[in-house]
Amino acid sequence: MKSPNLFLFLALLSLACSRTGTEEFNSVKYEPNKPQLDKPAEQPDYTSKVPQFTFASTLEEQEEQLKTNPLMLRFKEDRKKWAADPHVPLYHFYSPDNRLNDPNGLSYWLGRWHLFFQAYPVEDSRQHWGHAVSEDLIHWRDLPFAIYPDPEYQCFSGAALVEDDRVIAMYHGTRLGNMVATSSDPLLLNWDKVTDGAPISMFPGDDGKPLPYRVFDPCIWKKDGMYYALSGGQLSRGPEGKFTRANWLFRSQDLANWEYLHPFIEDDQYSLVGDDGACPYFWPIGDKHIYMQYSHMSGGKYLIGDYKKDQDKFAVTGGGDFNFGPSGPAGVHAPSAAPEPAVHAGAPDGASGKGVIVIFNMNPGRKVENYYDGMLMTLPRRLTLLPEGSLDNLGQEPAGDYASLRYHPQKVGPMTLPANKEIVLDGVQGKAMEIIAEIDPKESSMIELDVFRSSDEAEVTRILFYKSNGYSNRSASRTSEDFGKYFSSISIESSKSSLLPDIRSRAPETAQVFIDEDETVKLHVFIDKSVVEVFVNGRQCVAQRVYPTLANSDGVSLRAQGTDAELVSLEAWQMKSIYEE
Repeated sequence: MKSPNLFLFLALLSLACSRTGTEEFNSVKYEPNKPQLDKPAEQPDYTSKVPQFTFASTLEEQEEQLKTNPLMLRFKEDRKKWAADPHVPLYHFYSPDNRLNDPNGLSYWLGRWHLFFQAYPVEDSRQHWGHAVSEDLIHWRDLPFAIYPDPEYQCFSGAALVEDDRVIAMYHGTRLGNMVATSSDPLLLNWDKVTDGAPISMFPGDDGKPLPYRVFDPCIWKKDGMYYALSGGQLSRGPEGKFTRANWLFRSQDLANWEYLHPFIEDDQYSLVGDDGACPYFWPIGDKHIYMQYSHMSGGKYLIGDYKKDQDKFAVTGGGDFNFGPSGPAGVHAPSAAPEPAVHAGAPDGASGKGVIVIFNMNPGRKVENYYDGMLMTLPRRLTLLPEGSLDNLGQEPAGDYASLRYHPQKVGPMTLPANKEIVLDGVQGKAMEIIAEIDPKESSMIELDVFRSSDEAEVTRILFYKSNGYSNRSASRTSEDFGKYFSSISIESSKSSLLPDIRSRAPETAQVFIDEDETVKLHVFIDKSVVEVFVNGRQCVAQRVYPTLANSDGVSLRAQGTDAELVSLEAWQMKSIYEE
């Protein structure tokens, strides 16, 4: 089926996993009850041009094979080649071979974390699943490509489910439908597809009846011996028929044959008209469940709620955002998430297994000339459900053994931050650092922590905390003591972050966070060549790409607006590369 009408939804949805290969959607008019494409009379040969290898079944043999594997040798040389680039991160993961896109299938298997992602191999730029492994969620080691296209045209986004004896990956195979593959070897190097075609096809059956659902990014879980899967997309059920997020639920006994059930999410007042439900993840968190998605209109989002297992429905009770401005340029993109094991590599003290580990890719903030600048990954985050009655839904803290990267520690404070006077912290400087600052704002309306600051301030990235700045808690019950309390805001302001002529400017990334009147603000900041991530009191995180160019754009300073504030303490460390041998 060919149509001259290019529907906006299809153009946007095609970007969930690719900025190339959009022809699957751009050639089709979107009609919710019709297939995306006519089924071809004969399936083309989509065999990948990338070398594919079969690995042994024991860890020792696999490790020996990897030492001489041509892809591994090439990846190693690629990392050496780019290590001197001033904007290549030291401790944030990026693809060794070419650009990357969405992270996929984050999972914990046999004591190791596995990160999959959309890779674009140099031999064949169609999306494959790239692969990296980590002992601690921080030090990532490259592995060969995991899942190759064929019979699908491209391997788009998906999720993974870990069972006792295997890992199941479910993902969207373009021009075909949603695919399932399994692996059970120690390093998840060998993958077998469950069926020759798509277990959930994008085409109608032999009866020709139109499908009541769309087939796109899936996620997978298991309940009562049955497999369940969501497929992302939209329904025209908003005002005047406008599109809203939809996720269709499927069920299977054997991974090969799937039964469509119904739309999954109900009572959702948090998603927006225009959201499209890409890259979904659905996992338990605390005593509830969390659903995460990427919207091409409004960025990364999450819903908190109750899993009605008897009805196979998800009733929403809360929600929020991971993006607080556009995802591009320079912003956080799509999630990949896994339930947190009770005991795992990189676990913090007190980890209970009731959290969720999530990682995002980040968009470039400049014209993409170097492959790594296409996208890279954030640090992993540990998400937890905050206690009932908290004004914030979700706890967010950096995950993994990032402390193992620290060297050259420095301490500042306690000290007074005089009103309206910038305090440059002598000796605290760098372009790959971790900073933990605790500040009592007192009556100051804004606290500013500057990083990547040049000596003449020609370049500077500003981290701004606004105390009780006007976001009022009007959602609480009018009888609640929390009604009318004011949220604070955390912001990354990058208008002077770079002197490069090709940087795409953006409005500040600004999120609300609740800080009580008698509470200090704790800023946990990671800067890494072209990345800034800021965690606030374990309840919020903002992140952005920036591109300082001057050699001395490495300073750190503090400032209190209006009235004096108190710096309780500041600790800073330089950070080592995760790729140092």
